Amino acid sequence: MNQPSARAVRFDRYGGREVLYIAEIPVPAPLAGEVLVAVRAAGIAPGEAAIRSGAVQDRWPGTLPSGQGSDLAGVVAALGEGVTDFAVGDEVLGYSWRRSSHATHVVVPATQLIHKPAGLSWEAAGSLYGAGCAAYAAVRAVGPKADETVAVSAAAGGVGSLVVQLLAMRDVRVLGIASSANDAWLTEHGATPVNYGEGLGDRLTAAAPGGIDAFIDLFGPEYVQLAADLGVPRGRIETIISHDKAEELGTKAEGSAEASTREVMTEMADLVATGKLEFTIAATYPLDRVADAFAQLEQRHTHGKIVLLP
Repeated sequence: MNQPSARAVRFDRYGGREVLYIAEIPVPAPLAGEVLVAVRAAGIAPGEAAIRSGAVQDRWPGTLPSGQGSDLAGVVAALGEGVTDFAVGDEVLGYSWRRSSHATHVVVPATQLIHKPAGLSWEAAGSLYGAGCAAYAAVRAVGPKADETVAVSAAAGGVGSLVVQLLAMRDVRVLGIASSANDAWLTEHGATPVNYGEGLGDRLTAAAPGGIDAFIDLFGPEYVQLAADLGVPRGRIETIISHDKAEELGTKAEGSAEASTREVMTEMADLVATGKLEFTIAATYPLDRVADAFAQLEQRHTHGKIVLLP
């Protein structure tokens, strides 16, 4: 009898998008405490491009050949021994830390899944974990208080758009650093747009004559340095991406790993499902076009999330 097969993104060597391919593999079987999910949607993230290039091998080592992806949503297809939180047929969302969600089927520990709210689309559910938990962690890290001023780099991206809204909910004055193309969106969501580029420091100072209380970097080390240069207290500078710079300057570097709990995922999923948080899907691609999806992502000008639909 033929064994059921799954399809999964793989790479056998580090490099550019050309190293990605789709492999046919046996459908994985869940062990005790695990759940097999038939994936309906799986988000992609800049960190996955960094992993595939080999750029983070020293900090987060992996082995080759490798799979890819953490975010996922889908339907429970099988249960491992001892799993009582879910039943076959349940709609779920969550994450894998095994670099494996970019596939038609994936096995994950039951503790890394929650039930998908009925009002949440597959595209949003499948890309919410990384962005949602990272945004939650970044906001929590700087401890914003009402009437404070917080600057956010990459403020219109997949994580940034959530950070801006979470800060606005707390009655924080948000300085959203992005391109002029995002001015209208930022203004509509309670932020003051500040365009990046030469002279950014002066524009931030002009926009916040009383000073900047906290700074959230979602783009790169130059923003962590800028925050320090502007006199933002080191303990209130947070980055989800620039770990080396954070170590150098003694700032915070908390991301999705620090907020990867069922409670946080449930809170973020409910906020999106009920419309209290807008969560934009920029584009969707079939699994076969994973390289094209990363080509769009790596332009670093996407407003919202890019999602694979296996």
